[in-house]
Amino acid sequence: MRNLVGVQRLLVVIVLGAGLAACTANQPAPQAPAPSAMSMPVMPAPASSGPVATNSVSIKDFAFGPSEATVRVGATVTWKNADQDPHTVTSTGNAGPLRSPTLAQGETYSYTFTRPGRYDYLCTIHPFMTATVTVTP
Repeated sequence: MRNLVGVQRLLVVIVLGAGLAACTANQPAPQAPAPSAMSMPVMPAPASSGPVATNSVSIKDFAFGPSEATVRVGATVTWKNADQDPHTVTSTGNAGPLRSPTLAQGETYSYTFTRPGRYDYLCTIHPFMTATVTVTP
């Protein structure tokens, strides 16, 4: 019985392979676009190498961007949800000041930092989403 099942599987693989070969045999090979003097190669963005001085954080693709922001005391940081899923901006630990409502797509949350320090936060709906704002004097 085991040999019969193995033979049946082998026949299915052979038939599917032959069918695929027949479907693609008459297809022309894809052609690369002609090079243009005006075309430039697309380079990937460099990976973040540390804190970014910014007053805005994007929530996109289930991540805070930048994941490390640096601002001065008195700065207001605004988070904007660009995902279809809802997210929050919530301080880690019980004493942190960041406590946004649930943000739907397109909604924002702002907070003005009045003391220097490191402010770690996460999305309570998706706790794997974490980030930090460092506030300098």
